Amino acid sequence: MPNLSFTQVDVFSSLPFKGNPLAVIADADHLDEAQMLAIARWTNLSETTFLMQPADSSADYKVRIFTPFGELPFAGHPTLGTCHAWLELGNRAQGARVIQECGVGLVPILAQNQRLAFAAPPLLRQGEPETALLEQIANGLSIRPSDIRAAQWIDNGAGWLGLYLEDHAQLLGIKPDPEILRGMKLGLVADAPAAMGDDVRFEVRAFVCDDSILEDPVTGSLNAGIATWFFSSGIVKASSYVACQGSQLQRDGRIYLSRTDEAIWVEGATSTRITGTISV
Repeated sequence: MPNLSFTQVDVFSSLPFKGNPLAVIADADHLDEAQMLAIARWTNLSETTFLMQPADSSADYKVRIFTPFGELPFAGHPTLGTCHAWLELGNRAQGARVIQECGVGLVPILAQNQRLAFAAPPLLRQGEPETALLEQIANGLSIRPSDIRAAQWIDNGAGWLGLYLEDHAQLLGIKPDPEILRGMKLGLVADAPAAMGDDVRFEVRAFVCDDSILEDPVTGSLNAGIATWFFSSGIVKASSYVACQGSQLQRDGRIYLSRTDEAIWVEGATSTRITGTISV
């Protein structure tokens, strides 16, 4: 029974236990898919990742990302958390940035401002949702369609549909109906009040709607999709902004979004909370 390196990382918050936790298993090349899924179910976190040797020689490592229900081609907080664990294991990038290989391809990661940042992958699906779908969603959120300022598919591999709401207080009071919204992954965003400070421009909530409602504490893939939408549409005209997420779950996530000529970058703090070994 091999013992593999195990790290649990807090992602997207500089405050202890206020971000989104991630379990990272190193040297996982010999594990099969059934074993990975079993471990992900056992850790019972939103995601568990498995570090492997890359198939692409230009990548520094390969990662497979599992929820307790299956594999994801890409996710944001697992990208930053996995890179953090890989670096803490003593690894170094081949070039000026870390290159992660995952289900959507190669993802560049930068270390900057004492944080890590990944380049947002391109959207696999975009555009406005149908009116009938928006009416169904509004019903499932107990709001009016007119309360939605704008809506876009912002699927970069995680399946998100983004809704920009008119009112911040309404955002905080949302209680989704799992029967009406079954099978949807909804990202809700509203302008943050000035009183929040820290230059926070928006507050975000993320809901995965199946038999019940799962709210994700801090979501990199969703914020990457929102940033791609907001920058390209002109909703955000500046070159950067800060989003917060997790307040309704007693978390304090901060996501730093910026655009350059090269990419849109999704940046956040990472910190190790647990280290040890896992017997497989």
